[in-house]
Amino acid sequence: MDVVSLFSGAGGLDLGFHQQNFNIVWANDFDKFAIQTYNENFSNPATFGDLNEIELDSIPLADVVIGGFPCQPFSMMGHEKGFEDARGTLFFRIVEVINSMSKRGKKPRVLVLENVRTLKTHDKGNTYKVIKNILENELGYKVFTQILNTVNYGIPQTRNRTFIVCFANHDAQYEFPKEVELKLTMQDLLEENVDQKYFLSDKIIPTILSEGTGGYRAKAEIDLPVARPLTATMHKMHRASQDNYVTDNGRIRRLTPREAARLQGFPEEFIIPVSDTQAYRQFGNAVTVAVSNKVAERVKTTLQELGEWN
Repeated sequence: MDVVSLFSGAGGLDLGFHQQNFNIVWANDFDKFAIQTYNENFSNPATFGDLNEIELDSIPLADVVIGGFPCQPFSMMGHEKGFEDARGTLFFRIVEVINSMSKRGKKPRVLVLENVRTLKTHDKGNTYKVIKNILENELGYKVFTQILNTVNYGIPQTRNRTFIVCFANHDAQYEFPKEVELKLTMQDLLEENVDQKYFLSDKIIPTILSEGTGGYRAKAEIDLPVARPLTATMHKMHRASQDNYVTDNGRIRRLTPREAARLQGFPEEFIIPVSDTQAYRQFGNAVTVAVSNKVAERVKTTLQELGEWN
């Protein structure tokens, strides 16, 4: 079952589908460092470039199209500009990709999109209403949507994301993956003998552990059993009320890139060829592999029930 991946990043969504025996035939991202990481870990090289500037006819036909399309326009950190923000229009580029494939003789059977938790409530629900209307009435898909939390799929990180799973066959009865018992804590995923560069200096600790300034107040907790959501900007070391910090041999440190990878469900053999700053960005932006895997498993089961799995 061939898959085209849009906005692939380091490959969290792709890896989950690969683990379920889907065949990734083409992937794309506009971040050269994400492409570097992707190409170190996948046999199919990803294409570097802005999707808006890539010729639609150059994208191969596929049974499944997946993509964690840019979430900044719909998130609180992106000021919830939605379709007023140019990045928000990348959803419409996805539509153009689907239409191009259909005109060339192969409409994708499945479309899997991922975005922030607040997608359905953004602009009083109007943004999602537009998206769903296009998927159903313009592209002709049957749409299933649910918010999935990483912590409910075996990984100790609170990370709520909206998943939109669409089937061309309207007989599809897709069920989102069932939650599983969490058996790990963040402490179970920590490395040993961590480099000194990850430990906080005495000078910065008061800032990291402060509860905020001005009108902003939040409890500065560290050593949480379940991690806070990883962010793309965690390399900047926000306060402990925003980022994750742990105590190691009596000293406070930030997470390492490998620990961030583990908290996104990436396997130990996943190569991290980039700088710490780029790695933090990539894992902060990534789709959790454990969640992607379960979503992909349910997609495969649904296609098998429809007699369309090959």
